[in-house]
Amino acid sequence: MNLQPVILCGGSGTRLWPLSREQYPKQLLALTGKETMLQATARRVDASLAGSGTQVLAPIVVGNEDYRFITAEQLRQVGVTPAAVVLEPVGRNTAPALALAALTALAGGDDPVLVVMPADHIIDDVKAFCAAVARAAVYAEAGKLVTFGISPIHAETGYGYIRAGAALAGLGGGQEIHAFVEKPDAPTAERYLASGEYLWNAGIFVMRASVWLERLGALRPEIVAACRAAFAARSQDRDFLRVGREEFAACPADSIDYAVMEKLPAGEGVVIPFAAGWSDVGAWDALWQIDGKDSDGNVLRGDVMAVNTRDTLAISQSRLVACVGLVDAVVVETPDAVLVAHKSRMQQVKEVVARLKREGRTEADAHRKIYRPWGYYDSIDAGNRFQVKRIVVNPGAALSLQLHHHRAEHWIVVRGTARVTRGEETFLVSENESTYIPLGTRHRLENPGKVPLEMIEVQSGAYLGEDDIVRYEDTYGRS
Repeated sequence: MNLQPVILCGGSGTRLWPLSREQYPKQLLALTGKETMLQATARRVDASLAGSGTQVLAPIVVGNEDYRFITAEQLRQVGVTPAAVVLEPVGRNTAPALALAALTALAGGDDPVLVVMPADHIIDDVKAFCAAVARAAVYAEAGKLVTFGISPIHAETGYGYIRAGAALAGLGGGQEIHAFVEKPDAPTAERYLASGEYLWNAGIFVMRASVWLERLGALRPEIVAACRAAFAARSQDRDFLRVGREEFAACPADSIDYAVMEKLPAGEGVVIPFAAGWSDVGAWDALWQIDGKDSDGNVLRGDVMAVNTRDTLAISQSRLVACVGLVDAVVVETPDAVLVAHKSRMQQVKEVVARLKREGRTEADAHRKIYRPWGYYDSIDAGNRFQVKRIVVNPGAALSLQLHHHRAEHWIVVRGTARVTRGEETFLVSENESTYIPLGTRHRLENPGKVPLEMIEVQSGAYLGEDDIVRYEDTYGRS
């Protein structure tokens, strides 16, 4: 049996703003350790499951093309080479995303058992999780669709629930699925907890690739038809698999639960209960619950000073944050935004993000530091007709050959050596040296060295937006 991990990288995690942004969602964040949530997920189904005729394959990653380069870079950093990184041109929820993953798996000539994991969950006990996957695979080989249920430890209103039925015969430890239940109110959640019949819906699934397409085709044939058409129109773009944009845009949006799991006939769906320190970290209060606390019940990250403060989460990214007299609060500081809220109001953070979008503010979409396939830039300062950026170019990397119609640029190298193309000339700029790129001049910046190239860029002109770029050549296939 071959086990094929599938990592679903959709979603933006708006309730974790301001750390999570639309162009840098929560799976790219390191919330509880050194590894990001994506990196931990990619390493979760490991070689411990191999043996006895079972092989763990390289993961298939399905995600948004907007953050494809940082996704690939984070996987490279932990030594994970995916079997494919499938890019969704538009978001269509998890059922179509899984259909693309199943088609990708089947295109390799095998019909593996898919282990479907959201990229933005935390699981502390990886051994317990892998043991649950091994049990689930037994049912999946028999044609069942398996989901995972977490034994609840409190009356949570932020999760969906599964009502589990009778235990199934055999050693897998699975139970019948009686019902899927939406997020309950507090009294209902208390009843679920007291009954002992309900599990938190973890959103993790195990099934054969062919079985998923068969069940989805029977219940939502229009989704399978659109995904097959999009997959047939696929093309390879460097390390990424691009499906047909128009074909996938025509696909209806639906989740795995709504499209299939909730509609399965009795006996076709199985839930595996397990306890492994799971959390989907859907909001800041969830992170406070699972993280290590000091003697006052505080979770403090970064340069934080707490005085007469308890049961509070405080995170600082760029400056000193002093908390005085706070109880049950959340304070999250980034270079361009600060969130201060009561823990009981965490579900309302998404309303802040919605308002930012309505008002056209960039804080909803991106951080001040923007990652690119060649490195990153940090917008240090901006004003009328000027902008200052710190630019870091990875060794051997190069920006596109480009020009700007509305701005000129001054470059000052502070570390490393830059190879600069300016019009018809190419030359080197070393530390403590500078050069000037006139408006309307074709230019390119490269790092020919073995250390990161760091420089300060001062832009001046009538318009300084990122869309004032005309690309002539680009290593990374950007238009």
